[in-house]
Amino acid sequence: MSVSPSVAAPTDSTPTRTTPTQADLLDFVRQTAADTELIASLPLDPEGRTWVRLEGPGGSEAWLIGWPPGTGTGWHDHAESVGAFLTASGELKENSLTARLPTDGWKTLELTEGIDQERRLPAGKGRAFGRNHVHEVLNESTEQHAISVHAYYPPLPRIRRYSRTGQVMRLEQVERPEDWQ
Repeated sequence: MSVSPSVAAPTDSTPTRTTPTQADLLDFVRQTAADTELIASLPLDPEGRTWVRLEGPGGSEAWLIGWPPGTGTGWHDHAESVGAFLTASGELKENSLTARLPTDGWKTLELTEGIDQERRLPAGKGRAFGRNHVHEVLNESTEQHAISVHAYYPPLPRIRRYSRTGQVMRLEQVERPEDWQ
């Protein structure tokens, strides 16, 4: 029997479950960010990011993340996962690449000019992204925490972390789920 990659094979006792799309994940983060009680419940630390794992749609992985002033993720990707995130309070900035990087087999890469993109994401704004999306997310405020909601499907198999100097991107580390849970 052939099974479509976007639909789980049903059994007599299991209902059909559709794999969440980028749009489903974006809808989830919008709805979750609108839950003011949940957003207010996140403990905030002035020194570092805080996070709480959430139950995402269709078996996806989701997180509520607090960002103290001046913090960020550094350049990274989410491997084979698609995802979405939305700012629930404060403002975040996303720097991303409009070109897809090769996924394996390199340590240092020189980027082409003109592939950088910057987005400002105030409260209520977010975005979805595809597989192997390379970006960094920052809270550039000097005074205000930001809070965001993130969702990924499939659950994150790994995160590749990069350093960047000018147009040179270097793979620095590969993290697995056990490194951040």
